[in-house]
This record gives sequence, C-alpha cells and structure tokens, in this order.
Amino acid sequence: MAQRPQRVGQLVAQALAAAGVEWAFTVPGESFLSVLDALPGAGIRVVATRHEGGAAFMAEAAAQLSGRPQACLGTRAVGAANLAIGLHTARQNSTPVVALVGQVERSLRGREAFQEVDLVNSIGRLCKWAAEINDPAGAADTLGEGLREMVDGRPGPVLFALPADVLDEWLPLSTPVLASSSAATPASCDVTAALELLRSGERPLILAGGGVLRADATVQLVELAERLSVPVMAAWRRPDVFPNDHPLYLGVTGYGAASTVRPRLLEADALLVIGSRLSEVTTFGYAAPSPATRWVHVDAEPLRERAGLTSPELVLRADARAFLDAALAVAGPERTPATTTAQWDADRAAYVAARVVDDGRHWNGHGVHPGHVIATLQRVLPSDAVLTTDAGNFGLWLARGYQFMQAGTFLGPTSGAMGYGLPAAIAASLCRPAATVVALCGDGGFAMTMSELETGVRAGATPVVLVFDNRSYGTIAMYQQREGRELLATDLGPVDFAAVARACGAQGGRVTRDAEFEPALRDALAAGRPAVLHLEVDPRWVSPDVTAHR
Repeated sequence: MAQRPQRVGQLVAQALAAAGVEWAFTVPGESFLSVLDALPGAGIRVVATRHEGGAAFMAEAAAQLSGRPQACLGTRAVGAANLAIGLHTARQNSTPVVALVGQVERSLRGREAFQEVDLVNSIGRLCKWAAEINDPAGAADTLGEGLREMVDGRPGPVLFALPADVLDEWLPLSTPVLASSSAATPASCDVTAALELLRSGERPLILAGGGVLRADATVQLVELAERLSVPVMAAWRRPDVFPNDHPLYLGVTGYGAASTVRPRLLEADALLVIGSRLSEVTTFGYAAPSPATRWVHVDAEPLRERAGLTSPELVLRADARAFLDAALAVAGPERTPATTTAQWDADRAAYVAARVVDDGRHWNGHGVHPGHVIATLQRVLPSDAVLTTDAGNFGLWLARGYQFMQAGTFLGPTSGAMGYGLPAAIAASLCRPAATVVALCGDGGFAMTMSELETGVRAGATPVVLVFDNRSYGTIAMYQQREGRELLATDLGPVDFAAVARACGAQGGRVTRDAEFEPALRDALAAGRPAVLHLEVDPRWVSPDVTAHR
C-alpha cells in the first residue's frame, strides 16, 4: 500500500481508509497525535466529540448505517474506559468498529506510568479482537489481522493499542496491509434442504435479523417470503429488516412486541432463522425456538450449540445475501400457492390490531401521551426517515406502534446502553445529510450524553431529538413496583432540556399537551440545526402494557 517512506501513524490511517473507514470520532489525546494528524490526508473525516462514550456510539451508528467500518479514538486508560460502552454496544450489535487507543511509551510500560493499563486484556476483552502494535516491523501484519477479524464471520469491534513512540517510527518503503475477507457461501444441497424444511411446516415462519441488513438483502428476503408464501418476523432491534406494511409481516420480537408475536413464534413448526444470533431478548428468554419447532440457522457465524436453545436440524455458515440469492435460484421463479392464505390473513389482522398504541383520542391528563407521539411520527415523517432510540421503556411504544417501511432506517442498542440515541442520531445525520433523522430518548439516557448537542451543532448535523421526560429511571421503577419494592434511587429532578439545547446552539422547545406536539415537531424538522423537544410525560404511562400507580 505504501510506496514511499512513512511513519507507523500514517500506515494506520491509510489501512483504515483502505478498509472503508470514512469517519473517525474522538476526544483528542496527546498519545495518538501522529494518527490524528494522518487521518485527513487518508480521506477520513474527523469529528471531535464531548466524551469518548459519545464518540464510540457515533462510530457504531455510522458503521451500522453505512455498512462499512468506522473508527473511534481515545487516549490510554481514561479514554479507553470511556469508549467501553460504545465498544460493548458494537459487539452486541455485531457492528464493525475500529478503536484506536493511544498507549504509554514502551520504555515506561509496567511502571504504572501516567494513565497506563493493559489495554488489550482490559478494554480489549469487550471487543472481538485486540492487539498492541509494539514493533513497527510487524505493524502491517497486526493491522491486517485485526481488520480481517473485524469483518470475518460475525462482524464486531477491534481494538489497536498504539504506544505513542511507535507511531512516529519509520517503516520500510513497501509495507502492505492485507485485510481482505470473503463472505461465506452455502452449498446448494443445504439450501435445498433448508427450503424443504420450511415448506414442510403447517405454521412456517422466517425470523430475520441484522445479518440481512448488513448484507443489504431485504429485497431478496421479501422476494423469497412471497414466493414461498411464508410470514416473516423481525428480530429485536431489527424492525427495518422487512417492510412492516407487507401482508406477510407479523411483527418484531422482544421488548415491546405486540401480544400476538410471542405465541406465533412459539407455535411455528418450521422456522428459518437468518442473520440473527438469537439473543435472550429476541427469543423471549430463550423460549424460542420451542422444543416442537424444526428449524434452520443461517448466519455468518452460527453457533451449533447454544445454551438455552433447542438444536437446529440444519446449520449453514453463510452470508445472508449469498443464502437468499441461492434460495431464490433453488425456489425457481414461480410462487408457491398459499394453501393457508386465510390463516396468514388472520395472523396478520391479529398482529395489526395488537400493535395499536394510540386510539386517535387525545389524552386529557398531564403531559403528552407516548402513543400519540408515535402515531404522529408515523403520519408526519417520510418513509425513509432514520429513527434512533435510547434504552428505556419509552422505546417500547416505538417498537410496538411504529411501522418501518425501508431497510436502514432504524438504529438502536441491543446492548441496552443508555445514552445512545442522541450520538447515534448525530452520526446518522452526518452520514445521510439529506435524510430526516429523529432520536427518541428518555430523560435519564438523554442526560448522559446531552453534551453532544454541541457536537451536532458544530458538525452541521440536523437531528430532531424527542426527550420523554417522566423524571424517573422508569424501567427500573417499573421493576421496583412489580416486585413490591420501595421506589429507591429512581426518581430524578427536573431539567429544562429545551434550555440545555438552546445553550448548546440547538433549537429547544417544550411540549405539555398532545395538541402541541405536531406543530412543534414540524417546526423542529424545519429548523436546519439540531432541535430538542422536551416532552412532559405522565410517569404512569410506563409502557403499552403497563400503567403505573404512583
């Protein structure tokens, strides 16, 4: 890759660019200035954030949305510790992220130098792979190995620890970084067997996850479902994997799922799982697939033995796009006649009725009804709007009631990390500057990263942020009430989030009634800069299924 003498820091920057990295988010540190200097020259845009946690969230969101790896940078122990929450989120989300962390000079290692820690065996354990570049002669090989590991099989974050003195050392004239990787393709006989199993069921189902989105294979999934006349569900936090208005779509699993979803998933007698790691939340606590379900697992990195899950009859290590292309070729051009059309229609009708979160009447009590917010977003936003969400019960209203029509229009943390919504929305707006971007956050999670509003203003992002304020860590309060415990450490004090927004250079507004929301939303969408709508929410509106008594 290099045809002239260069320093290690320059090699790192060029290797990232060759791997597809376009964005680097960072709180700058003196330990990695040589890499920082080289990033713009390699064509990578650098965004300074207010906190490394925000930087890591932005890198994860940008990678998830673009389908290419993105980078975050921090300095030594303190920066790496702050990056950790975003790296864990990237691992749980199966997102390719490169973390570059400056390290103390080699001569000071092992002496508890300033901000020293073993980065590889501490923060690096959160990642898919981690290594330290201690020898310039081996820098290219280490970079190549890490970048391959990042995208081979199930993608995930990788961490490179970079001693400050190594970054300034010179390399030989030709130092190539070899990081190519190829997608796994399935055998034709296995694809045929998978389709035969699916066709054999009386209550068949397809469960689609993030692997389909990463492979940009939603169109192929829709075509296969239509040809086979088999309904589809989306794995938790992957609601945009299949058009939600399609007559074969039966909902998203996990937290916030409509009441029809879990029983229909459990009663499936033939199940094709594609591009999903079958997490605890997706499977309703590993209840699915049920013992009576015959199923096939197609994934870039499937697990043949998984604690808590019944064993699949067939396991295919394959890229989702490669499998779907092969399946369409095997299935042929003709559509399979639906022998149970009436049953599928009934399943769909039951799901559509169960997903309603707003009955069309205004809430007359205190604050804004969350269901009204979701119904208004559905009516006002374009179908290609990107929605991001934080962790918290407020997100259950979105999961239940909002219909996603296009792939690549949702970002959410399967890690359950609070503070994700705003940084993710900033990254989405930077990656897709022409798109409408809306973040949904709780007051607890938003306060954790609201300093990044200034980052969004400075970087030219234009997201609209909805803060559902019930002055509480509402999810934990729900568990306390459910278990008959005292409400302890879950009540929060008042914060004027609209004023915070204005102080950061963003637009800010407060909404206290249903009738105020739509005009405020339309004004925020037209602002041309980050805008925050502070929504007062009655604490009793816990979720679509739970009303608290406080």
